[in-house]
Amino acid sequence: MTDRPIRLILVDDQDLVRLGLRRILRRRDGFEVVGECADGDEVTAAVAETGPDVVLMDLRMKRVSGMEATRRLTGVADAPPVLVLTTFRDDDLLSEALRAGASGFVLKDSPAEELIRAVRLVAAGEAVLDPAVTGRVLETYRSAAPASTAPSGHVARLTSREVDVLALVGRGLSNDDIASELVISIVTVKSHIGSIFTKLGVRNRAEAIVFAFDNGIVRPRN
Repeated sequence: MTDRPIRLILVDDQDLVRLGLRRILRRRDGFEVVGECADGDEVTAAVAETGPDVVLMDLRMKRVSGMEATRRLTGVADAPPVLVLTTFRDDDLLSEALRAGASGFVLKDSPAEELIRAVRLVAAGEAVLDPAVTGRVLETYRSAAPASTAPSGHVARLTSREVDVLALVGRGLSNDDIASELVISIVTVKSHIGSIFTKLGVRNRAEAIVFAFDNGIVRPRN
């Protein structure tokens, strides 16, 4: 753990939920809550004022949804990553939040240890997406708004090794795991991922995972 805590903004319209998050994400464990928002329309200004490392975002709020707030925030230069707080009933909103630029999601009833791990991973630039759930929510998205499933022309820009790396990213593997799987260095993994992001025009690991599912590079687990 570094001396500097991970700075957080909590976004949820329920006071009790935010209280519970504060009690889990404590300074002694390496976190600092620098701001709270009760609705999505408060997020952009709060981020500009406090400069957090991660935003924990509820999806369902009264005025501006977490999905829309995520879209607004990720459209701003140097925006912090967004970790969505969700329930299994939020498949439709969750798929849109991922497409809007969220870096991952964690269930509201997850154990405290899982939430802490998710926040740390997102702060470090990783994605927190269970491939099984990601596949399910994207299927929900497609059933609501059918789209072409033909592979994108962007895939042809990738080398065979980059496709291998993207497939492993889509399966939810970390950089360390990908390096072990392909027997390459961490530096090489990061280089491949940077090239993939550039060629596909994606902003983060979560968008790369969505792309992998959309283009058949990864298949949902049954």
